Amino acid sequence: MKIKILGTGCAKCKKLEEMVREVVSDLGVDADIVKITDLNEILEYDIMMTPGLVVNGDVVCSGRLPKKDEIRNWLQGE
Repeated sequence: MKIKILGTGCAKCKKLEEMVREVVSDLGVDADIVKITDLNEILEYDIMMTPGLVVNGDVVCSGRLPKKDEIRNWLQGE
């Protein structure tokens, strides 16, 4: 599984990364987590606000901090 966290380094972006790592650990899934901070690369995902969360190439959330249950559902494919 490939997970990308899109954000320039704000507090919400850091919190999203922390939450994603916790959920990945809880689920015990094999995930490659990458943090994208380059603005040009973030813009390629066509999001208007950060933080953004991309799972296997699909933007699942942007502009807000999701709940852990939401992250869990996205990672489990629900």
